[in-house]
Amino acid sequence: MAIKKYRPTTPSRRSTTGATFVELTGVKPHKPLLRPLKERAGRGREGRITIRWRGGGHKRRYRVIDFKRNKFHIPARVVSIEYDPNRTSYIALLSYRDGEKRYIIAPQGLKVGDEVISGEDVDIRIGNSLPLKHIPLGTTIHNIELTKGRGGQMARGAGTFAQVLAKEGRYAHLRLSSGEIRKVLLDCLATIGQVGNVDWGRISLGKAGRSRYLGYRPKVRGVAMNPVDHPHGGGEGKSSGGRHPVTPWGKPTKGYKTRKKKPSDRLIIKRRK
Repeated sequence: MAIKKYRPTTPSRRSTTGATFVELTGVKPHKPLLRPLKERAGRGREGRITIRWRGGGHKRRYRVIDFKRNKFHIPARVVSIEYDPNRTSYIALLSYRDGEKRYIIAPQGLKVGDEVISGEDVDIRIGNSLPLKHIPLGTTIHNIELTKGRGGQMARGAGTFAQVLAKEGRYAHLRLSSGEIRKVLLDCLATIGQVGNVDWGRISLGKAGRSRYLGYRPKVRGVAMNPVDHPHGGGEGKSSGGRHPVTPWGKPTKGYKTRKKKPSDRLIIKRRK
């Protein structure tokens, strides 16, 4: 992926950068794999806001992605590389030999016309999916299952990957791009290669309006509010809050651990911090 700059016709345009999209095929999405996507504006299933500062943005349709890669030993040809408004990575449309079409996350280096396959003993080639027990040490992988048959859950965003460090007993040791080292069952599937669109994190939106297209709403500082609205609010002149940073409900926001213990925590060998 290459990044383009714009002619500075306005102050915001001066700092704006964007993707060139040279890898994309430029075709319309495959209609049978599109689904309507309801605008939730940061609200959960109970109708309450669970993620603040979300809403608006451009209308989208969901692309059904095959995270499971469970069409074993049936070759598929890459028909197109497409943009997906619902994720940072690009997606690839596969046409299987039996006529079925599915979307997958597009790894870096996958091109139109390439052939990919899933199975137990397939070649170690970009886009192929196979169990961790058959993947050599040092291989870069993505779209990794945490539970056999559930579908890939790790390393799915733009530029992310994991590396197979070791195999011990029933588990493989994987180093994620965050630095975390984690044990994953050897029977779980993973796809060879790094997720494409690696320069996504270097793009500068340049203006507030472009954030709004993506569904991000403004975030107001607590010190700019009144005392009735936020613990940091009020004070004569410009104040700094006068206490350690907290949420509008008084919970600490820096250094305060909020992570709940999960059964899978025992599989983490080294945390990212």
